[in-house]
Amino acid sequence: MSETSELRTIRTDVPARLDRLPWSRFHWRVVLGLGTVWVLDGLEVTIVGAVAQRMTEPGSGIHLNAADIGLAAGIYVAGACAGALFFGQLTDRFGRKKLFMLTLGLYILATLATAGSFAPWYFFLMRFFTGAGIGGEYAAINSAIDELIPARNRGRVDLAINGSYWLGAAIGSAASLLLLNASLLASNVGWRLAFGIGGILGLGIILIRRSVPESPRWLFIHGREAEAERIVDGIEREVREETGEDFPRPSWSIRVRQRRAIPFREIAGTAARRYPRRALLGLALFVGQAFMYNAVTFDLGTILGQYFGVNSGHVPQFLIVFAVCNFLGPVLLGRFFDTIGRKPMITASYVGTGLMAIATAVLMMNVTLSAWQFFGLVGFTFFLASAGASSAYLTVSEVFPMESRALCIALFFAIGTAVGGISGPMLFGQLIHSGSINQVAIGFLIGAAVMILGGIAEVLFGVRAEQQSLENIAVPLTAEEAEKDFERGGAPAPSDEVSARVAARSARNLSRERRGVRRFRPGPGRFMYSPGMIGTGDRSSRTAAMADRDLDREVEELAGTLDRRGSTGRDELKEVVHGRSWGPGRFRSALRQTVRESRANRMTKNRYRPPGRDRER
Repeated sequence: MSETSELRTIRTDVPARLDRLPWSRFHWRVVLGLGTVWVLDGLEVTIVGAVAQRMTEPGSGIHLNAADIGLAAGIYVAGACAGALFFGQLTDRFGRKKLFMLTLGLYILATLATAGSFAPWYFFLMRFFTGAGIGGEYAAINSAIDELIPARNRGRVDLAINGSYWLGAAIGSAASLLLLNASLLASNVGWRLAFGIGGILGLGIILIRRSVPESPRWLFIHGREAEAERIVDGIEREVREETGEDFPRPSWSIRVRQRRAIPFREIAGTAARRYPRRALLGLALFVGQAFMYNAVTFDLGTILGQYFGVNSGHVPQFLIVFAVCNFLGPVLLGRFFDTIGRKPMITASYVGTGLMAIATAVLMMNVTLSAWQFFGLVGFTFFLASAGASSAYLTVSEVFPMESRALCIALFFAIGTAVGGISGPMLFGQLIHSGSINQVAIGFLIGAAVMILGGIAEVLFGVRAEQQSLENIAVPLTAEEAEKDFERGGAPAPSDEVSARVAARSARNLSRERRGVRRFRPGPGRFMYSPGMIGTGDRSSRTAAMADRDLDREVEELAGTLDRRGSTGRDELKEVVHGRSWGPGRFRSALRQTVRESRANRMTKNRYRPPGRDRER
């Protein structure tokens, strides 16, 4: 449908079709085209930080002093905040693809122009526009990725992509060793190459990005449902040819009233009225991670040099290890955000970071640490903190309606960076300047408190968003009869038999979990939900009820398949019911539940049969 077509009310199953897809080359293309910009950001920020000192030396080709370098860093951050807010609104209004192409283009032009800097005022101006491009990327990219990646993979993919910033930081730290080598590059060349490398890599990314489609979710809300259908048809055709699999029928649909544009005041007002607890959650998560990261990373080299005797020439080696620890955190822990769940993992990463920061502070006050002992503590602290920081972007992207997704990412990024990102470095700078390692330890204790508060906010306000459709987590503002739609899932309301079955299963699970050590298991727990509660309670009860209904459908499918086929191997059973498309760990959980309810009998380690069958068919 063209953009001039008449707007109307439609029912669409596009979100359900996107969420049921198995992982494929298309999804890798999305990751490479959109996610690699974080590598680029980490690469540039680290290289620029490393070569900044060279720009203050005679013969650098530009007259800057140490104060100018600090001012340029502040201007870059200010540009990122301004760009996030400005381009975030445009992303929600004009589409994900237009803006992620525009913001990357701005970044490329600005960073290449920075390489030709000839005066401080010009350098400051280009740093502002470079930051604006990166800030706009945060909003446009996270929105597009989450709307194109299947629900069962969204957590691990989003965390890995946001954490890839540190892969770029590790590469940048290594590259800085070459760029600072005076025997290889003249003092007026190395720093210019640092900026030029970022721009050239950006040109390569923009070529890959051209093949990434517009978000079908954005299209059908803005009156272009025919285009959304064509895009999804093409994705399904490509994935089907690659995997040779048939897809299960979409299990739900949603009814929306199309609109060209939604005023900012309506988006902000509606989101604030409907989701005040989620707003507090986003604020706590972003401020906590921004304070901890900006405070420590900006001053880590100074701490190593002033208190642990590390030569400035060896600092990049420590920074490489630091970046690797930060990269491994989201990559290794990301899958658990989809299996164990968002609430327990976000809580564990924030509170765990706080506890490690407390341990580091106590040891700094009471034990004489070597540089590598101190760095080992910091490395493990930020292994956890990196997963938590990445989950902040994931959380805000998931828990607000689609029409406000990019704006909310931009808003919380800007507030978190402005509050935590400014106060953290200022406080740590004063504590380091005191000359007392005990004062620096107090800074770690303050950072620990802020992170633990973020973990407490997750306990109180967190959402069970793992493996859930975005439209289930937060109903679009344009959805007509939204609560009714989600009560029915776009299909007939659950029967009394289904409701009774789910209620009985919830009661049994709750009783079992209250016995012994199971009651202390981390996570949101299970409650007495039933499908009839969908749309009648708060958002968390609806999300839990949808999860219970999905489990019931999966148990019934496993039991019915075994009843028809008789004795079946585990792998064969998984293939028949398309268990791979259910989500991480869900086939295993559903099969375990089927056995627990005596709907299936386990014959051997990997073979099952229906109950009452004493021999194989």
